[in-house]
Amino acid sequence: MVQTRGQRSVFVTVGTTKFEDLIKAVDTPEFAAALAAKGYSQLIIQKGAGEYVPCKLLPAGATSAEHASGLKVQYFDFSPSLAKYISSAALIISHAGSGSIFETLHAGKPLIVVPNPLLMDNHQAELGDHLAAMQAVVCAAPDELLSAVTSLDTSELKPFPAKNACGIIDKVDDFMGRHRATS
Repeated sequence: MVQTRGQRSVFVTVGTTKFEDLIKAVDTPEFAAALAAKGYSQLIIQKGAGEYVPCKLLPAGATSAEHASGLKVQYFDFSPSLAKYISSAALIISHAGSGSIFETLHAGKPLIVVPNPLLMDNHQAELGDHLAAMQAVVCAAPDELLSAVTSLDTSELKPFPAKNACGIIDKVDDFMGRHRATS
């Protein structure tokens, strides 16, 4: 189910990994109510390889339904491409994997990144924090996501400079102990 005319959807993705805390954070009546209050009408969750199945917003065994808040909710594990979900969504909430982040930023979509603190070296937090400092994204921990959505003002986000990745490259190079030659 991709967004249809007149709907404002929120797409949540964890990519090819599992990120139970993110899926649990969006699977609450309070989260659904916050999205509905912001004018969103649909929540699409790509849950990845995780074992947790959204069960608070959907009846047992269902993969899609309309929640009492009026929000249409759907989930799935994987899709060959997430591009159609990203392009049709009004807001993306994503793990802080670089592929998901940059695909969303290049599509020009508002993005809340949620770093997975269980990953080694917490590189997702560093990337999310750097992009948040550039005001290209909002970065929030799973337990801060409801507040991030409630206070979100997408007009405050700045477009990502698509042709200039030098800041990110420099940060990665510094982290890896490499230094690029400058001219």
